[in-house]
Amino acid sequence: MEDAQPAGQRPDRSADRPEELQTHEIGNRTYIVADVDPLDVDGVRTIAVGTALWLAAFVMLLPFYGRLEDGERVWWLWTCLAGFGLGVIGWDYCRRRRNLRGADPGADPDTRPGGAA
Repeated sequence: MEDAQPAGQRPDRSADRPEELQTHEIGNRTYIVADVDPLDVDGVRTIAVGTALWLAAFVMLLPFYGRLEDGERVWWLWTCLAGFGLGVIGWDYCRRRRNLRGADPGADPDTRPGGAA
């Protein structure tokens, strides 16, 4: 067995690692930064799902308006409506941002018409 290592020693895996690792030291800890590309997530789907859930909650609470009013919990209904309304605004913002980024991906956001997205 050529690959046998003495007890207590780790095998040399330096060939598997990049030549230079980027690290950050915070306090007495050292963190290694992975060399990966960021996900290309624009948030449109996430916002749309959240907005749909707020609308579904609003619709499901409508039949119980009388009970909510008796228990002084009508605010639940209006919270769902506010969540839906803010979700529509956020969805439109994310769609516009995605479309701006897709139009000219190399341009600086501050130099585009409309400023930073």
